[in-house]
Amino acid sequence: MNKKIRWITETALLLALLIVLQSVTKSFGQFVTGSCVNAVLALAALLTGLGSGITIAVISPVLAFLLGIAPQAVTVPAIMVGNTVFVVLIRLIAGTDSKVLGKQIAAWIIAALAKFAVLYLLVVKIICGLAAAPLLEAGTLKEPMLKMLPAMFAWPQLVTALIGGAIALILVPVLRKALHR
Repeated sequence: MNKKIRWITETALLLALLIVLQSVTKSFGQFVTGSCVNAVLALAALLTGLGSGITIAVISPVLAFLLGIAPQAVTVPAIMVGNTVFVVLIRLIAGTDSKVLGKQIAAWIIAALAKFAVLYLLVVKIICGLAAAPLLEAGTLKEPMLKMLPAMFAWPQLVTALIGGAIALILVPVLRKALHR
């Protein structure tokens, strides 16, 4: 199969899986849905490549917002950045060799910590901190969300990135074998 067609097909399948997981797990809350999303992001980056991971990282928060999962439109760009940092780091550090477990574990932990740090900085410190007054005044952000977002974008982001990354690291060797890679 042509590499470009395979890349498009695999990226589309992972994106479809992401949509299904977001829809099905939406009622289970942030920990389940977020972990599923992070697992798909890591799988995309590690199995299909950096381009696929970034594509899904950017599209995912838009879909989450449309499905009513992302709490506010103002958070969508921040989630895009956090997701992108996650997939870039996990792919660049882990590489493509699933046999180097230490490298994979380092990639998983560093990527999860970096995603948490980026989201905490962008949402908690900037959106809910520095930019809160103008966003409230413009009606882009509502007062209840200003109180809720810091809790959502603090330590739960680290937990969901760690869980999702762990799931992906368990699945990658099995899927690589199944895909003959």
